[in-house]
Amino acid sequence: MTHRKLGRNAAHRVAMLKTMVSQLVKHERIETTIAKAKEVRRLADNMVQLGKDGSRDAVKRAAAFMRGDDVLHKLFTELAYRYKDRAGGYTRILRTRIRVGDAAPMAYIEFVDRENELREAKPARPQPGPPKMPMDPWTRSRASQCWASPKAPRASSSPSGSEDQ
Repeated sequence: MTHRKLGRNAAHRVAMLKTMVSQLVKHERIETTIAKAKEVRRLADNMVQLGKDGSRDAVKRAAAFMRGDDVLHKLFTELAYRYKDRAGGYTRILRTRIRVGDAAPMAYIEFVDRENELREAKPARPQPGPPKMPMDPWTRSRASQCWASPKAPRASSSPSGSEDQ
């Protein structure tokens, strides 16, 4: 598993990410740098999965990570209900601006399928049907010969391009 260090030691990084995920669940949209948003997205999607699971173990695991009982309640009630039919991709990152002080690229990270979202969610793509059975090479070559259109005879022309007069 690869992750970004974000210029912090491990304890500071984990504390910052816990706070950011909790604030994302509470406000449903936060602005941060792109690198932090990519890390928060990974953790927030895992928390929504725990909320959808709803088991006692999932509540314990989420409570160990999230900050605040109100945030935990929102995760297991509102967000779990909202994303019950969605298989993944609960958050989106929208790049916004370059920060003035240090020229860091900034982005909004928000939950999809909510009110007042910055961009509408794309419709779900239909899943591909059952896979086709592969044909053996001999059947395929015979079938292509049956389906191929007959070659039309070419009209002969002289290579020089001029006709006899």
